Amino acid sequence: MKSNVIQQRVPVHGDAGHWVHVSESPRHVRVFLGGETIADSKHAKLVREADVLPIYYFPENDVRQDLFTKTGRQAQCPFKGEASYWSIDTGGTRAENATWSYRNPLPDAAGIKNHFAFEWNKMDKWFEEDEEIFVHARDPYKRVDVLPSSRHVRVVIDGYTVADTRRPRLLFETNHPVRYYIPQEDVRMDLLAPSTTRSRCPYKGPADYWSVKLGEQQFDDMVWGYREPIPECPKIKGLLSFFHERGADIYVDDEEIPRPKTKWARELKQ
Repeated sequence: MKSNVIQQRVPVHGDAGHWVHVSESPRHVRVFLGGETIADSKHAKLVREADVLPIYYFPENDVRQDLFTKTGRQAQCPFKGEASYWSIDTGGTRAENATWSYRNPLPDAAGIKNHFAFEWNKMDKWFEEDEEIFVHARDPYKRVDVLPSSRHVRVVIDGYTVADTRRPRLLFETNHPVRYYIPQEDVRMDLLAPSTTRSRCPYKGPADYWSVKLGEQQFDDMVWGYREPIPECPKIKGLLSFFHERGADIYVDDEEIPRPKTKWARELKQ
């Protein structure tokens, strides 16, 4: 059987480890803007690339090119070639430079020739089959496993124990540090203040945040939880997790866990 997967490895200027992986998605993918279906395809290409979020590329026959206006914007990718951009106008909604295409991609990126990709946040809605998806396309090679545990997990912030449990759930997510989700009954909820911050994960769902207030000090958005996770990830519903990289000290079975370095690390507001 002939494979429809194109593995692209284009070493450029010392980036020998960079890779681009193109495959035809088996999912029915649709994109909406201003009440119009902008793309509707059962043959979209899913492009996975080192250090880049996965992106859907749609065959040109499956997109509403009649709503596109080419702009002067171009972008050069050393691994895929030169991209041209179009704006989209549905009559009531206009999205500038919202779609791009590689009309003459590099040889190893031939799988996306004459396909269109869209700026995720400039579109109104995205669907895989009949389920709305958020933030970015899901990577089928990414796993999220949640396992019940009897490990002793203790969270200490600025010398205060704010959580202590022997019934955590450990979340293992591809290319991310282990996250320890703790029942609210084992958290000092009196030290937590609800935050207005919200975020959404395509693999887990919408997240709410809490700040930790210790005397006159406040550690903003230190805690998060999924009150209504997506159906594929129900085991963390109602549990809380702490940002280890933002200053929470986490002890597991009385052993302090090294603080990870992630994109979520930042200076705390106090």
